[in-house]
Amino acid sequence: MNNKYQIYLISDSTGETLDRIFLALQSQFTNFNYDKKEFVFIRTQQQIEKILKECKKTPNSIILYTIVDTNLAKYLGGQSLQNNIPCFGVLGNLILSFSKLLNQKATHKPSAQYVLDDDYYKRIEAIQFTMSHDDGKKNEDVALADIILLGVSRTSKTPTSIYLANRGYKTLNIPLVLDQKIPNLLEKESTKLCVIGMYADPERLSEIRKTRANTNQNIDLNLYTDVEKIRDEVDSSKKMFKKFNWPSIDVTRRSVEETAASIIKIYEIKKKK
Repeated sequence: MNNKYQIYLISDSTGETLDRIFLALQSQFTNFNYDKKEFVFIRTQQQIEKILKECKKTPNSIILYTIVDTNLAKYLGGQSLQNNIPCFGVLGNLILSFSKLLNQKATHKPSAQYVLDDDYYKRIEAIQFTMSHDDGKKNEDVALADIILLGVSRTSKTPTSIYLANRGYKTLNIPLVLDQKIPNLLEKESTKLCVIGMYADPERLSEIRKTRANTNQNIDLNLYTDVEKIRDEVDSSKKMFKKFNWPSIDVTRRSVEETAASIIKIYEIKKKK
């Protein structure tokens, strides 16, 4: 299949949900050749008409949308059908099904997930905490963190921390080097705090570090990227995790999302104890 498709993602909000859904969808098709255009905060028929006008001029157009306004969604679907443009509503049937199941009407309010409720402020607080406690900063605050991540350099601690913060978890991460001492409170309260180790294959870490070292002239390339030295670092970190009975995760072939999902699972299990 060599057809190239033009994907139109139409959302009445920020488009974040739709983009993630499409990302999951396209990953299932290895020969899916496409270009993508995103249209956000689409809330009028005039805006829809402008997009459809472009779609009609473009071969192999496909529309995916998240529009909670029933009338606007019907208009988009109807006009797409008239013009033989494949059009798929991502949330429509799901909202209808939940409405029936819960026996209540949906609000059909765009951006309803972004209301300034307690969860919103919890996420903001978590992001602020995580950013100010990144890469070994303010380690004295370990008791205030929901999750503490430890690992040698380039084991995805920072991106994972930021992802967790966006989910509402105050995350503190500490880089490990050979013979480094960890905060005393971390040792004393090792069973009470949610501490998780992260490690990766030394060869893979060496390749990642070489890329970083090329952009940082202050790094000793030989010391930082030597596979045997990295192997010692990783082995030392694993011994520490085992010593304190901290769960650890091999992040070599994991995405940040996959690693975060495992961390959240560990956190939830620990909370129940």
